[in-house]
Amino acid sequence: MIEAKEVCFKYPDGTKALKNINLKIEAGDIVYLTGPSGSGKTSLLKLFMGVEYPTAGTLEVLGQAIAKGQATNIRNMRMRIGPVFQEFRLIKGRTALENVMLGMRFLGIPPHQLKANASNALIKVGLEHKALSPVENLSWGQCQRVAIARAVARKPALILADEPTGNLDKDNALNILQLLTSFKDKDTAVVITTHATHLIHETKDIQIIEINDGSICHERLGLT
Repeated sequence: MIEAKEVCFKYPDGTKALKNINLKIEAGDIVYLTGPSGSGKTSLLKLFMGVEYPTAGTLEVLGQAIAKGQATNIRNMRMRIGPVFQEFRLIKGRTALENVMLGMRFLGIPPHQLKANASNALIKVGLEHKALSPVENLSWGQCQRVAIARAVARKPALILADEPTGNLDKDNALNILQLLTSFKDKDTAVVITTHATHLIHETKDIQIIEINDGSICHERLGLT
């Protein structure tokens, strides 16, 4: 699913974001990437998405090498990923249903199936009653659920969520984490970045990777 070996990443301005990252994530895993703001969590997700490339080491995601010269293959790989961004990237003036459908527009799905998949995804996140509401009329938390629906409607092999608990109170944050992890199955891994470690409900089927100053400083499985 994901395998990183001695991965380093440096931004063009010389900032070293990641240093010698080694990790392996398998299908069916739930992984929390934890650490303070600026620790390198989001940079690592950018590498997983293939929007940035390692400056040293090797990285494979869904069997695809993340490296220069692989742009076409990486674009194809992204079709198997369901991303949930911090800023949501929803399109104002469109309904919740339309936003979810737009997230699948490059997957070659027939139009009637697009709508069915989008409707089912909104049901899964508890927003079927808001399907025809313009997203600008939704609350912040509801927009987040639309973003999650857009990700899972793709039926991805990998779900990547970047700080999904930001700007939420404890109860809603816990609900979002539980919702995201509920989409894990034997063929789908879920990777979530968060600095809110107190919200992680540890179970034996999760993996927690702590990152600080661009390096993995601690790694453990959930409670056994």
